[in-house]
Amino acid sequence: MAEKFELNEVEVWDGNYAASQALRQAQIDVVAAYPITPSTPIVENYGAYQANGYVDGEFVMVESEHAAMSGCIGAAAAGGRVATATSSQGFALMAEVLYQASGMRLPIVLTVVNRALASPLNVRGDHSDMYLGRDSGWIQLDCFNSQEAYDLALCAFRIGEHLDVRLPVMVHQDGFTTSHKAQNVRPLQDEVAYKFVGDYVPVDDMLDFTRPVTHGAQTEEDWHYEHKAKQHKALMDSRKVIDEVLNEFKELTGREYKRVESYMMEDAEVAMVLLGSSVETAKLAAKQLREETGLKVGIVSPRCFRPFPYDLIREELDRENLKAVVCMDKSAPGGAMGALFNEVSAAAYSTKARPIITNYIYGLGGRDFSIDEAKRIMTEQKAHADAGYITTNIQQFSGVRGPKLGFFDTRRG
Repeated sequence: MAEKFELNEVEVWDGNYAASQALRQAQIDVVAAYPITPSTPIVENYGAYQANGYVDGEFVMVESEHAAMSGCIGAAAAGGRVATATSSQGFALMAEVLYQASGMRLPIVLTVVNRALASPLNVRGDHSDMYLGRDSGWIQLDCFNSQEAYDLALCAFRIGEHLDVRLPVMVHQDGFTTSHKAQNVRPLQDEVAYKFVGDYVPVDDMLDFTRPVTHGAQTEEDWHYEHKAKQHKALMDSRKVIDEVLNEFKELTGREYKRVESYMMEDAEVAMVLLGSSVETAKLAAKQLREETGLKVGIVSPRCFRPFPYDLIREELDRENLKAVVCMDKSAPGGAMGALFNEVSAAAYSTKARPIITNYIYGLGGRDFSIDEAKRIMTEQKAHADAGYITTNIQQFSGVRGPKLGFFDTRRG
């Protein structure tokens, strides 16, 4: 049972400042970073903490994001608690090294402030970088607001460093919408936050000369397959640890987080599935629709994008009243259905309810997602439910200017 205590007074923090405070309180040994908009303030703040003597760890400014993650890998392999932050093109440059970190089972924490990938160049937030990292072998947690950017960063250290996990963890927040928006945050006191995170316990560190180890070994067809299978199992098995850590955090703070969040799903006829800061917009839209029209709308929000919670999504969508679901993807699909749509469809395929599932692409490059647009899309799902089939294109672009873009036409008639 976690120890109860009085929370600090409310602070007004944006998501970047919240994340940097969590890194400070975790007492990190090394932060290796190359700043990029809109995640720059996270490492900039941490650098100031280090320069002013608020932290004892090392802050290493490197020449690129590829070098930043390489530096993190070296420090973590040597037995240190390590973290950094990045966004968008920096994340893409870092991608090669992400696979190294997960394959070596190094519990690095990476705060990703989600931003669109070029071209054309754009500094606003969508989920292109989040989706780019989905097969890299990292645990991926998703924040909806500044409070969660703080809370989940602390939880990330506990999860990744757990001896039954030992995997790196990304903590995602939406660029500008969360990272630069000031909101009320209730932080933990420094000593309480560090007690929750705990002392770092090195495993197979290179500086333990009594037990020599090799990092970055080469394996061809003789052992590579088994190595990746074992890594995948560790990632899937981390679900239990994630639940345990989130439950302990709830006991400590009263703030509850789940791998899948749901809102008004008990009697929902239609549902919207989406990620990030848009979840709060969708909740308001669903509530207003119920009051204005009686349409019973529910919201499903995966907070843990990797390992993807297929079992929990299936439970949320396997409801007798649920007839239609729309999956909202904030990333350009690149000639396919949206990544979230694909994951949710796979989870729903084995349900008894088998609701109709459609896909909307929205919010690219930071395009606003309004309550009115959410209500329009939710209402459209009622037409699918009443007809018993998809009455529009299965994939559409929300709010795009010019000719209406629709793909993968499945309409009957």
